[in-house]
Amino acid sequence: MAPVTSFYKLEAKNRRESILLVLFAIFILVLLGTLIGTAMAGDVVGALPVIIFAGLLGFGSVAGSYYVGDSAVLAATNAKPADPRRDAQLIDVVTELSLAAGIPVPKIYIIPDTALNAFATGRDKEHASLAVTQGLVDKLDREELQGVVGHELSHIRNLDIRYALLVAALVGAIVLLADIFLHSVRYWRPKGKNGAAAWLMVLLLAIFFAILAPIFARLVQMAASRQREYLADASSVELTRNPVGMEDALMKVGRDREVLEVANRATQHLYFTNPIHRFEKRSGGLFSTHPSIVDRVNRIRGLRDAPPLDVASASSLTE
Repeated sequence: MAPVTSFYKLEAKNRRESILLVLFAIFILVLLGTLIGTAMAGDVVGALPVIIFAGLLGFGSVAGSYYVGDSAVLAATNAKPADPRRDAQLIDVVTELSLAAGIPVPKIYIIPDTALNAFATGRDKEHASLAVTQGLVDKLDREELQGVVGHELSHIRNLDIRYALLVAALVGAIVLLADIFLHSVRYWRPKGKNGAAAWLMVLLLAIFFAILAPIFARLVQMAASRQREYLADASSVELTRNPVGMEDALMKVGRDREVLEVANRATQHLYFTNPIHRFEKRSGGLFSTHPSIVDRVNRIRGLRDAPPLDVASASSLTE
């Protein structure tokens, strides 16, 4: 396992990447605002209101995600605080692994859904929350539950949670700006002798945004999630000292075909495994925010020198 000092490096890396993400996303928003405003107003001066709106949208998204983003995500999933009596085993597991990870015990929530999944959220280790579905609590044994909880606590320790919140907010802001523009096009009417050319330019720009905005959103989510998921899996094994528990948890969650209704594309990168399966109508995309469960299981098996999954076992896992 990686030495403890490496986790401080990961925290520093995530802080740097969070700052770069904010700057990049605000730059993209201002650029989009400039293009939209110039196309509709005819010059940069006329585009200033749109540029200012785009910049404020970016800064507002950052501030909102930092201070209330976790509350919004928890509210959207209808998560409720864990009950000390009913959820005693979950609270015990979270407490013991938080001590092992050297972080404060996060607030613990239950999502009233029979699907098997979990996520961690918050702006830092002192303001973190862990939410698991009722299905996960009911269907996983203690060792499997430790694997999932260890994974999510690793996201908290590495400050992946802050980065993930910023991704959700800023991607949402970019898609929102593009969506506002697409809806405004139908009501916009060009003026002057070059009206037809201006209309064509705006129409082409609208088509461009309609195609690229969702693709951009998914690509950013992928960049935010994939390597971090592999690392959190390995970190969970480091915390629990039990690769089999983590492997069994991934296998059980991977075979679950329950649909997590409260999940959506904006938040799917937050979860333990992708909550939107390929067999669902709402999946509708070529990109996954998570590495495949087969790859994750095989990496864990490699930690104990076990062979990769056989074809039958691999084919049983939902994606």
